[in-house]
Amino acid sequence: MAGGNRADPPKGRGATSNPEGRFEPITHEPVDDGWGDKDPLPPTLRTEVAVDAARTAITWNDSPDLPFDRSVNPYRGCEHGCIYCYARPSHAYWDLSPGLDFESRLVIKPEADRLLEEELAHPGYRCAPMALGTNTDPYQPVEKKYGITRRVLEVLERTGHPVSIVTKSTLVERDLDLLAAMAERNLATVTLSLTTFDRELSRRMEPRAAAPNRRLRIIKNLTAAGIPVGVLVAPVIPVLTDGEIERLLEACAESGARSAGYVLLRLPHEVEGLFREWLATHYPLKAEHVMSRVEEARGGAANDPRYGTRMTGTGAYAELIGRRFNLACQRLGLAGHDLSLDTHRFTPPPPPSGTQMTLF
Repeated sequence: MAGGNRADPPKGRGATSNPEGRFEPITHEPVDDGWGDKDPLPPTLRTEVAVDAARTAITWNDSPDLPFDRSVNPYRGCEHGCIYCYARPSHAYWDLSPGLDFESRLVIKPEADRLLEEELAHPGYRCAPMALGTNTDPYQPVEKKYGITRRVLEVLERTGHPVSIVTKSTLVERDLDLLAAMAERNLATVTLSLTTFDRELSRRMEPRAAAPNRRLRIIKNLTAAGIPVGVLVAPVIPVLTDGEIERLLEACAESGARSAGYVLLRLPHEVEGLFREWLATHYPLKAEHVMSRVEEARGGAANDPRYGTRMTGTGAYAELIGRRFNLACQRLGLAGHDLSLDTHRFTPPPPPSGTQMTLF
């Protein structure tokens, strides 16, 4: 599928093409040979699943921009198909395209729960909140079939290990029983990602994610179950969604959200080209304006990967977004809430069978 391109992307997908990843030794350029579309893509793409033979479940990081140092990602790639997803470039490490491959050729970790339990049983493990949904959504559609995220949650609940989840999927409601039981012990929080209330924009930009108003109902349902809920207005997209910040926060506060954060649009590596292509396809009259604002907030480039500024940008426009967001949070009571989790309830699981027994 590499190199394919067409004016109308496959139904239910976000990217409009399937370019090679940055590590590929060969690139393709579509050429009109007079026989019709240039390397046409099929009108629909079926999701394919491969198995990741990983030997560990926990991913560690030391980023000063992130409020956690460990996470579990049951899936690589994401069927939601969000065109702005910063995780798209990670597919290049699998010799797959960050474009349509990212949305349709997924890699799953069916042993994630077993591997996690082994790591938690390690004598040197020290408990701190585990994050789910930091790379791709742990409740994307394939979770309904494979149930890996639920099994991971079962391990965390059984061991009293705190967890924070980020999602934009209704499937999180399936696990209300586990999350409510953990929340009673201050072991779980859920953050809902919300970008826009414009249904048409959402359909084009994040085609397989829950509809915007449905996400508000998720906040209400989780809150009613006693689960602390935050909201992440992400990404804030210049021109397309930046005018909705206050309205989004107001609706989330009314639905029960207790805290809020935001991320200004990031376009690392291949995401820049994919996003420009998406703009040219769906919003050609706004494309230049959008990108000029992005570059204004990113020091004249499409992306600024520096710690400390990559989430919020720099310059007058970025500062205005930050002031508007902070003022709205203060007015709505979304600022200053402590959503820290209890790390003292953790009880390590017994070591796997076949390992050396402890003396006492």
